[in-house]
Amino acid sequence: MTLPVAAEFPVLWPIATRWADNDHYGHVNNVVYYSFFDTAVNAWLIQATGVDIRSLSAIGVVAETSCRYHAELSFPEQIQVGIACERLGSRSITYRLAIFRDSSDGLTVAATGRFVHVYVDGSTRKPVAVPEPIRRAVAEDLA
Repeated sequence: MTLPVAAEFPVLWPIATRWADNDHYGHVNNVVYYSFFDTAVNAWLIQATGVDIRSLSAIGVVAETSCRYHAELSFPEQIQVGIACERLGSRSITYRLAIFRDSSDGLTVAATGRFVHVYVDGSTRKPVAVPEPIRRAVAEDLA
């Protein structure tokens, strides 16, 4: 398996690990990696669209997510979450993701993942089209 490099991702979103991210074994707990993915995608969406995505009538719910671990992370470390679009559908977006350790040696991959947002009406929870500001940002920045 060939690991991705940072140059393969149009967006690199910086995140600092926190003291509370470490588990009893002294490394960032596996569930925190999913939090990194969620934080990076949604923070990038807010910045890229210029819209508070929580105020849109449609919301992106996570329908699928996965993570493959390649190296341990531990507090205190700086990371960069790579974000790319694997698929832009009419009602969903599939993101290709990677977590990179940001050190003086450069960016080295610690995990790779996948994240699927399905858009639903905020009230009825029925599937709807990807909101235009989000579709535009993904098409322009992640394609």
